[in-house]
Amino acid sequence: MFKVKTGGKLYLAGEYAILEPDQTALIKNIPIYMTGEIASADRYQLSSDMFDYSVDMTPDDHYSLIQEVVMVMEEWLRGQDQSIHPFTLSITGKLEKDGLKFGIGSSGSVVVLTIKAMAALYDIDLKPDQLFKLSSYVLLKRGDNGSMGDVACIAYDNLIAFTAFDRGQVACWISQLPLRDVLEKDWGYTVEPVHTDLVIDFLVGWTRQPSISKNMINLVKANIDQDFLTQTQNQVQALLFALKTNDKAGIKASLEAVSQLLEDLHPAIYTGSLQELKLASQGLDIVAKSSGSGGGDCGIALSFSPQDSQLLIDRWAQAGIECLIKETLS
Repeated sequence: MFKVKTGGKLYLAGEYAILEPDQTALIKNIPIYMTGEIASADRYQLSSDMFDYSVDMTPDDHYSLIQEVVMVMEEWLRGQDQSIHPFTLSITGKLEKDGLKFGIGSSGSVVVLTIKAMAALYDIDLKPDQLFKLSSYVLLKRGDNGSMGDVACIAYDNLIAFTAFDRGQVACWISQLPLRDVLEKDWGYTVEPVHTDLVIDFLVGWTRQPSISKNMINLVKANIDQDFLTQTQNQVQALLFALKTNDKAGIKASLEAVSQLLEDLHPAIYTGSLQELKLASQGLDIVAKSSGSGGGDCGIALSFSPQDSQLLIDRWAQAGIECLIKETLS
């Protein structure tokens, strides 16, 4: 029996803009985990605590994502001269509470987790970049319209700067070329782990109001123009530089700027609860904003004072916002 895990992700900056090629986003790994347990068996058995039944490889709508990962991975493994055999795979950890999703990434986590589990079973040491490409291949093959930044963050399990690739081009390669050829191509993205020497508390506030990401993205995308892309890219690069150079004022200024850009992009991004999440940081040595598609789910805060961190958590609680995570950036 082999056991692996994958966490979630949340955006610090660059959400929505990252849907366009060559845009950059800063994305933070979230240490709330899904777990996969895998073992060789006489027949396939796939189970998830999302559902009250298990399946083999007979097509099933609920398990189609996991089944697709298995098929792609087995194709890749054959290319590595591996002899394929059945297994049992059990996935636990819903990235939710009381039936409400956190909004920190579930489909991306499932894909990365399944690939990691199969790599462990076949005793293959996948590098984060291989894990990212294989996971993105599966999702793009299925017509996923996400940026794949979430997949990169989950695969690297780190705070990263992710620069997006042309998903249309890669999807075209997938439809025309063998798996090996697609993976060997330069897709044109970059993934850079980000570190800072500042002592910063990273806090995640959960509004308990689920956001329907696909609908939100379609609603907002129509408003994205070149000015938004240019200004967002400038602020993301400023934030990246400020983190690297330990510039507290620069970090605050750039996060406030990207927050305002999102608020101006579409009023649906900042719900009442997300407005409260942000306003709770007023007067504190903290900067806070929405994260991801907005319209619910989570917001994030960077705090430069342990005392203020606790004040923020208390204010969030009074507003019905739960602090899911408090950890130190490094």
